[in-house]
Amino acid sequence: MKVGIIVAMASEFELASQNMTNKHTKELNHLKFMTGELITHEVILTRAGMGKVNAAIATTEMINNFHPDYIINTGIAGALDKSLNVMDVVIAPETTYHDAWYGEGNVYGQVQDLPARFSADNKLLNATRKIQSDLKIRYGLTVSGDLFVTKLEELQHIKHLFPEALAVDMESNTIAQVCYLYNTPFLSVRLISDTPGITNHAEQYQNFWSLAPEKSFNILEQIVSYL
Repeated sequence: MKVGIIVAMASEFELASQNMTNKHTKELNHLKFMTGELITHEVILTRAGMGKVNAAIATTEMINNFHPDYIINTGIAGALDKSLNVMDVVIAPETTYHDAWYGEGNVYGQVQDLPARFSADNKLLNATRKIQSDLKIRYGLTVSGDLFVTKLEELQHIKHLFPEALAVDMESNTIAQVCYLYNTPFLSVRLISDTPGITNHAEQYQNFWSLAPEKSFNILEQIVSYL
């Protein structure tokens, strides 16, 4: 079984690759792909870079060149709900865009002729139910867009559009869209790095990286082990 893992940032790539064995690296069209083993499965890891276009390219290249059975997107996200704190984990049964509007006949966030929301794979979701962690795990909508949310009014706008949304990032729904089009099972798992809109938001985000985010990759390993 092949499991594709897509992250956005170099620090996330390093954390995700630490426990891989039999590692080999291949560069394709400016992207670095690391193949190897994690637990008992073959994995393909890549760093897409930030944003929707980068995520779409990386996902397409991974599917076309490595043919994974599953794709998991992991990394960081901002909290959209007051019940969430830094280092909480959000697993998304559904994803959508917070910055897409295709006119009448579509709901906000929907790409025309595609589902309004993309659903996570049931087998991947079921694997997450077995996770054992001291981190708080929540299940809920993750919304994506080309905006690094820092201001309270930006958060409030997104929350108004999607009251049930828990987390905001820049890649999850794009990866979900490509996986839908290529019939590849997908899951988004995000670690909350910051809560936009608070007075010390920038400091909170910087401090996050010293709070042992590697714990989130223990969760990733558990998901892979339960497949």
